[in-house]
Amino acid sequence: MSTIFTKIIKGEIPSYKIAENDQFFAFLDINPNAIGHTLVVPKKEVNKIFELDKETYRGLMDYSYDIAQAIEKVVPCKRVGMTVIGLEVPHVHVHLIPLNNMSDATFGKKIQMGEEDFKKLAQRISAEL
Repeated sequence: MSTIFTKIIKGEIPSYKIAENDQFFAFLDINPNAIGHTLVVPKKEVNKIFELDKETYRGLMDYSYDIAQAIEKVVPCKRVGMTVIGLEVPHVHVHLIPLNNMSDATFGKKIQMGEEDFKKLAQRISAEL
C-alpha cells in the first residue's frame, strides 16, 4: 500500500508543492511547526533514511540544501533547521524548519495557516529555486 507521501507525489492527494525533479519532491507541511516548514521526500518509497542507497541519500541532502536556501530567502528566520525522524509516515522525509527560537523545532507545537497563505508561500519559495 502506498504511503501518503507517494499519493502526494502521484497527485492523488493535493499538496502545496515547492519543487520536484525525477528523484525528489518538496512540499509545505500542512501541520507546520513554523511558517515555511517543508518536507523533502525521495520519490522512491523507502521507510528509513539509512535504508536509502548512498547515492539517493546524498541526492536527498543536496536537494534539501537547495530547498533550504530558497526558504531562507523568503521566510524571515535565524536559520533553517533540518530533522529526520520518520516515525509518523513510513517514507523517508526531511523536515526543513525555519527557526527563530528553539520552540520552532518542537513537534508538538503547530501553527495555523489558511489555504491562500500556503499557496502564496509555496509559490514564493519555488520562485527562489
